[in-house]
Amino acid sequence: MPFDKSEFFQHEGARIAYRRTSGEPGRAGVVWLGGFHSDMAGEKASSLHAAAASAGRAFVRFDYFGHGESEGAFAEGTVGRWRSDALSVIDELTDGPLVLAGSSMGGWMALLAALARPLRVKGLLLLAPAPDFTERLMWAGFDETVRKQIMEAGAWTRPSPYDPGGYPITRRLIEEGRDWQIMDRPIALDIPVAILQGRRDEDVPWSYARQLVERIAGEAVTFTLVKDGDHRLSRPQDIALMIRSALALADQVDAVSA
Repeated sequence: MPFDKSEFFQHEGARIAYRRTSGEPGRAGVVWLGGFHSDMAGEKASSLHAAAASAGRAFVRFDYFGHGESEGAFAEGTVGRWRSDALSVIDELTDGPLVLAGSSMGGWMALLAALARPLRVKGLLLLAPAPDFTERLMWAGFDETVRKQIMEAGAWTRPSPYDPGGYPITRRLIEEGRDWQIMDRPIALDIPVAILQGRRDEDVPWSYARQLVERIAGEAVTFTLVKDGDHRLSRPQDIALMIRSALALADQVDAVSA
């Protein structure tokens, strides 16, 4: 299957879209986990997919429920549902050891998936990771007017530089997200983790990513601060760094497995 063609599988009552290519047997594969209100056709996901395929590695990217080509209304999505989508992709569409590459919210999904599937997930690449963002970055930053609208009306439309119409932040998203918080305790992972973070990120402060470094229990954690990088980390040099980091992690996983 060409890496620019989508397929679908059924999960919890909705069709989930994905794009997949196979790799050489015995080598670690890569799974891309995108960000909040993003989709798998973005430049970072597409570029990493092409690079991984060229390197002979299996690769899967997908759209969460309510995102991109997948079914469902975005406003009905929750952290738990998107975590379930990620685990289903790992279980249904991949084999062998994996490196998970998570961007923004995808970093939270990657951490949750690694905790849930320790026998499968052997490395993490986290780009501007935003674990617990619904509580610590959204809710904590909302003023009382916004909080009241979310609690009483059930939703508030958040303006976005990436979407002229903005996108809904629902009461259910905020409240259910509290069930999946991981930044309030040590994160019991002892696998290679590489974090890439832009210093000019206005959505996820670079200091927040540094806190994550301290939360991860294992020692094999690297933190790269891109001094002139923003949240998207989508410039050619950022994408090149992402590709080098992901393939280096996959090589590291192969070496350990051997």
